[in-house]
Amino acid sequence: MRRGGLTVAVTGFALAVTGACAGPGVVADSPAGSTTALRAAPVAVAAVPDGHRYPRPPKPPKPPKPPKPHKPSKPGAYKATVSHITPRLAERMQASWREGCPVPLEDLRYVRLTHHDFAGKVVRGELVVHADVADGIVEVFRTLFDAKFPIASMRLVDDFGADDDASMAADNTSAFNCRAVTGGTGWSEHSYGRAIDVNPVENPYVRGTLVLPPAGAAFVDRPDAPGVIHDDDVVVRAFAAHGWSWGGYWTTPVDYQHFSTSDR
Repeated sequence: MRRGGLTVAVTGFALAVTGACAGPGVVADSPAGSTTALRAAPVAVAAVPDGHRYPRPPKPPKPPKPPKPHKPSKPGAYKATVSHITPRLAERMQASWREGCPVPLEDLRYVRLTHHDFAGKVVRGELVVHADVADGIVEVFRTLFDAKFPIASMRLVDDFGADDDASMAADNTSAFNCRAVTGGTGWSEHSYGRAIDVNPVENPYVRGTLVLPPAGAAFVDRPDAPGVIHDDDVVVRAFAAHGWSWGGYWTTPVDYQHFSTSDR
């Protein structure tokens, strides 16, 4: 290739310069009209691990994985356990059970189960019942749980000193309590672990003008309110399916809170 009187020859990988050299590594000025040959110096090409003469372009980074969608928490499921009366529990039950009660501790069972409270939360309650009815009670309250029937409180009556009036005033659902029948001297069905009182405030005991607990007076007319039990509702049917009768069907007294296996 000729440009401006200068001839440039490119051969292979080297450049050769023809002209006077001032010394090693120094190129002298070329007179006008001289011919200069340029030879390119070798260019090193680095070897790459994969054996290719020229490196491949890097792979583009993988896009980040999208976050997993949020899964809403499952609502509380019904849970229930039935166990024997342990020495520790027997110590706790000293107010509700004593020597001379009609049922020995060995014939009672401790039931823990979940239920809905009046705020709609799932909470755990406890009952002591006769061993013969324990499994049935678990199923009764499973039905009430599925129906979201609210229960204000479910604690052993011992938390109230086995005082039935105090337990009712606290709107506490309870079962076993070795005591006399209300207004009498014989053993109550609660003494056998075969009776349960449900939401006593919303479902009071009524005999003439006597209403127990007193706060239950607001529910004597049986309003359609949460926790109130009505004729042939889900509560009555659930208990009936397992052989329990409702005191709300009695003539006098009328015991809206009371369920028993003997109809007493």
